[in-house]
Amino acid sequence: MDAVLAGLAAISDPYMLFLVLAGTVLGIIVGALPGISGSTTTALLLPLTVMMSPTQAIAFLGAIYCAANYGGSITAILINTPGDPSASATAFDGYPMAVRGEAGRALGMSAVASAIGGIFSVFVLIVAAPLLARLAYQFGPPEYFALAVFGLSMVAAIGGDSAVKNLLAAAFGVLLATVGLDLTTGVERFTFGVYALSDGIEFIPVLIGLFAIAELLEQAAQHGIVQKVIALETVKLPTLADFRKCAKAITISSVIGTFIGVLPALGATTAALFCYNETKRWSKYKHEFGKGAIEGVAGPEAANNAAVGGAMVPTLALGIPGSTTTAIILAGMIVQGVRPGPHLFTEQPTLLYVVFWSMLAANLLYLVLGLGAAKLFARIALIPNAYLWPAVFVLSVVGAYAPNQSMIDVWTMLIFGVVGFALRRYGFSPAPLIMGLVLGKLVEETMKQSLLIFDQSWLMFLSRPVVVVLFAVTLAGLFAPVIAKAWRRVRA
Repeated sequence: MDAVLAGLAAISDPYMLFLVLAGTVLGIIVGALPGISGSTTTALLLPLTVMMSPTQAIAFLGAIYCAANYGGSITAILINTPGDPSASATAFDGYPMAVRGEAGRALGMSAVASAIGGIFSVFVLIVAAPLLARLAYQFGPPEYFALAVFGLSMVAAIGGDSAVKNLLAAAFGVLLATVGLDLTTGVERFTFGVYALSDGIEFIPVLIGLFAIAELLEQAAQHGIVQKVIALETVKLPTLADFRKCAKAITISSVIGTFIGVLPALGATTAALFCYNETKRWSKYKHEFGKGAIEGVAGPEAANNAAVGGAMVPTLALGIPGSTTTAIILAGMIVQGVRPGPHLFTEQPTLLYVVFWSMLAANLLYLVLGLGAAKLFARIALIPNAYLWPAVFVLSVVGAYAPNQSMIDVWTMLIFGVVGFALRRYGFSPAPLIMGLVLGKLVEETMKQSLLIFDQSWLMFLSRPVVVVLFAVTLAGLFAPVIAKAWRRVRA
């Protein structure tokens, strides 16, 4: 209880409230800008948080993460272009509603459903994270190794359409994590004589390059494309009839979205797309979907915001990111000297409750801002790219250079910007690469520690029940689609 009150007292500080408000407003803005997602923004602003305390940095980044998912629905509804990938399912019915003059009603339902899903997931986070952390006290290096491998296996389902390409990108990320001094032998690996790489490749330049610079190049390649913007008169609160119609969709999507968020690597986009299908499956008005069904807005919006709190559960309790954005937040915590895991709940409980309270405040704030200022936020989509993207490039260079004042980091950012652009062009997603980079170090360290414990015997992994279960789940996740496809062919 003391930690709860201490966290509430910390978040009540005027400067902390300002950071949460700034993060929420910024999250809505970047969410509404096509091409600049929440993950891009958290990567871009990560250097700024170096000057903050750990509680301030996490509260600020967490507020951006919460609000960006809602912000993406604004352009998804008005111009059929999701500002954030997690709002892609919202466009299926949100834009048809806008075309027939119900943009305000769609945005009102989006704000309310997003807030309900987000608040539900925060309460799940408050309850589930300590329980998971308590369980994690039973974990040793072998269990963490199996858990990290399971997290890497889940990247097959995120990003691009090809599971093979996702796994290849994740493997490349793991390879990048091996750059620098080997902690066991002290031997330099893949540094090519560059002294600055002895400590490994810095997170921040890689993140900025893969997201901000790659998106800049992608937008430059699409120069000249003009999108039609739907006029928005006013945002309307959903009626009682709308609530009754969407209650089942919001409830189901909040629960499923939170559960999907907890699973490592899946994230809000997967939750929204999955829950759109489930909303349609359980709806009495299936014929309306794709033509402007308000349930088709409520379900995905509740799901993608519920996934935010869910994704923070393994991130805080185990140090295993639940999504791309939480991988970036995890990197920010490591830069701040905070290592997520079960020890946080005993050593720094106030920090955790600051996270809980700030996320709850962010959800309430974007509900108020979404209903009161959505028309203003919608105009953000009209900012000309000729002004927007040069500003993003300048911020990217400053952000890559500032933490270490090293030009190597700037070159790293530019190189990974080109790498990210090439990955997208050939159907690879940068998200699995980021997951591989973040989890790669954990995989290597825990594997070596485990082998030392087991006297270099790999078979000893099978003597740990939790490890066996995690390996079995990993194999099932990898081969289940192949087996299911083969079974369908046999039946056909």
